[in-house]
Amino acid sequence: MSWKETGKRSNQGVQNTKVRKRQRIIHRTLHTSAVQLSTMSSMLTSSQQKTICSQLGTVKLQLLYKASIHGFTGKAFHKRCDTHCPTLSVGYNAAGYVFGGYTQQPFSQSGQYVHDDQAFLFTFSGEKLLKYPVTTPANAVRMISTSGPYFGEALALANGNQAVVYSNPGSYYNFTAAEMHGNDLNLTECEVYEVEAIPEFEKPWRPVVWENETRTEMMESIKTYCPVSGSVSRVRVLLIGPVGAGKSSFFNSINSVFRGHVSNQAIAGCSTNSVTTQFRTYSVKAGRGGKPLPIILCDTMGLEESTGAGLDGDDIISILKGHLPDTYQFNPSAPLHSEASGYRKSPGLEDQIHCVAYVIDACKVSIMPAKLEQKLEAIRRKLNLMGIPQLVLLTKVDEACPLVSQDISNIYRSGYVEEMMQEVSARLGVPVSCVVPVKNYSKEFELDQNCDILLLTAVIQMLRSVDGYFEELSDRLGSIETKEVTMY
Repeated sequence: MSWKETGKRSNQGVQNTKVRKRQRIIHRTLHTSAVQLSTMSSMLTSSQQKTICSQLGTVKLQLLYKASIHGFTGKAFHKRCDTHCPTLSVGYNAAGYVFGGYTQQPFSQSGQYVHDDQAFLFTFSGEKLLKYPVTTPANAVRMISTSGPYFGEALALANGNQAVVYSNPGSYYNFTAAEMHGNDLNLTECEVYEVEAIPEFEKPWRPVVWENETRTEMMESIKTYCPVSGSVSRVRVLLIGPVGAGKSSFFNSINSVFRGHVSNQAIAGCSTNSVTTQFRTYSVKAGRGGKPLPIILCDTMGLEESTGAGLDGDDIISILKGHLPDTYQFNPSAPLHSEASGYRKSPGLEDQIHCVAYVIDACKVSIMPAKLEQKLEAIRRKLNLMGIPQLVLLTKVDEACPLVSQDISNIYRSGYVEEMMQEVSARLGVPVSCVVPVKNYSKEFELDQNCDILLLTAVIQMLRSVDGYFEELSDRLGSIETKEVTMY
């Protein structure tokens, strides 16, 4: 080897080392940002965010500053929020009041008033939003270095570098103190959000034909589906996800589509702890009294971030291998053992799981707790070793995006939904092509054609994934008749 070639290889080695070093730095930075984001959960409820956004157009709220994390000081506020606009500032007190102000102007520390004829103050009275428009636009916002958001001379949050409110009704905004904040001037929290416009694509980035004929054809293809494995008549799909993400609601929604009306067979609801406490296998029938469809949806206890709570990792392995009987009662502190009642000691391929769908709330993708993300990563590693295909069902997309809330057929025109799909793909380590946005039925009495098409798309993607899984098994065993499989 010539000295020139040696030099080139040496330089290339140095360059590779530098690249690897930069990649490690980037990884650490992204990890740190993810941890910070996971703790910065919004105190505004989804309903409150939706109400406010409806006043501002097709927008979303991006949390910039949270006083309980960054500090109740002007310095911390300005560091996080200066130059950002428009913004929504929100104060919370022990009396339960949620109030604040909106401005289109960027914050600074100039000490001057800033003109804004679109500025307003607000407070919530229950779920109702009360607005107080600026009366003197030239004095709409004041840029004070030692305070948080400062609206005219009427309302200031985190005033004087303290967790307090400055309130002076009538100074450029008209309101009553009792109505605004209940005369409780001590803050328990202060948040500032950037108001971001949701981009809308001229053409959908996933083409969908939103017609009843499409819905009918999809239902028929599911009814007539036959697994490529001769030893399995109905495929089994396991639903895994955090508490409240919509696992049970997804089954209810699919069941509703084929029944022709909204039904609630599986217990579903809103709770901080899992509503589902048993392992359940649900068959979907083709209408009332109809034949079972060739798919079984398996519902599990919700995942929780704390250790010893929610679905246990060992129980997941037992489910995947087909050991768990239907109606098995989960015990987070003690996983299933082989002597338990109903335990299948020699499960066949028809008892095992053929596809896993992670059910993730679109409203909570960006604030997913780090420990929960670690649990999902551990599950994914086990599934990858077993070769089981995985999908993501991104639920509550209508709550996450106002554009979709207006019309569910806007789903693939929404830049925000695409952004959420990209993010959940990166966090869970699955391709974007395996992320399927859906809207479950939760408060409706009647079915919606476009909602049905999204739900049916999810089922068809599951069946396609299962076909690939069975074909892989067949290739591995050298025969399409895979009657018994032991998974390691």
